[in-house]
Amino acid sequence: MPSHDTPTDAPRPVETDSATPDSATLGVPPARLGEQQLLRELETIHRTRHDTLLHGSTDALATHNARMAELEGEYLRRHPRRWVASGRTRSGARARTG
Repeated sequence: MPSHDTPTDAPRPVETDSATPDSATLGVPPARLGEQQLLRELETIHRTRHDTLLHGSTDALATHNARMAELEGEYLRRHPRRWVASGRTRSGARARTG
């Protein structure tokens, strides 16, 4: 099994600039998305996160980070009192590990 650091296809060029993505390239502003559209966008971006982190260019990762922050921020703005599972809190994590 190959390492995550070992490319399985042609090597990608190393990008050294730290370009910040232009917000105009990030798609529909999250505030304009309907609830179901927002949830679909969140599902898609979370599903593609691992591959983007491991194999995306510097620009792709920066764009992914910015878009994920926008979408998650909009979700949290709409749902400030969302249900939080007790196991996802510090005390819940401590209870699991003893």
